[in-house]
Amino acid sequence: MNLALALSVFSIVFLAELPDKTMIATIIMGSRGSTLAVWTGASLAFVIHMGIATMAGRLVALLPHKAVEAVVTALFLAGAAYLLLVSEKEEEQAGATEAQGESAGVFLKVAATAFGVIFVGEFGDLTQIVTMNFAASSHQALTVFLAASLAMISVAALGAFGGKFLQRFVSLTKIRTAGGIVMLGLGIWTLVKLFS
Repeated sequence: MNLALALSVFSIVFLAELPDKTMIATIIMGSRGSTLAVWTGASLAFVIHMGIATMAGRLVALLPHKAVEAVVTALFLAGAAYLLLVSEKEEEQAGATEAQGESAGVFLKVAATAFGVIFVGEFGDLTQIVTMNFAASSHQALTVFLAASLAMISVAALGAFGGKFLQRFVSLTKIRTAGGIVMLGLGIWTLVKLFS
């Protein structure tokens, strides 16, 4: 396992997911139901999505090298634009809307609801795109899948167990901006690699 790649994937996926609507939905569901059930359901949905993204990245990796670099560059730059230009208010509203369907109940019901909300909400999300990029460019699908899944499970834990507490110290807007700057840097780096 490539430890440097694993740490890079974990860090970037973790940062990209923190200010996301599914994180906000997890915070809301965790504040209204069993936090363990919310974390379990959300984590399972996130792991499935990271598997889908990793497989998509493996398919992209079959393209010619320059085409892969161009796709990776475009997706990193699009991710940076999304994080830097879409307001945190819009993400908070989307997360609250996604969490509306959750209601208190037994563990399995709460976990299933959290799974459904996150599974539907995460399709086409930035973290899927980032994971796909890493899988396509690194050719180390297992490392990417494990690191991205661990990052998403960690974010789900933060959201379900400590989201409200975290927001007292660091605003989601600042986290979002930091993630956007990291994505922009990666986009510029891959753009330079594309033309060198």
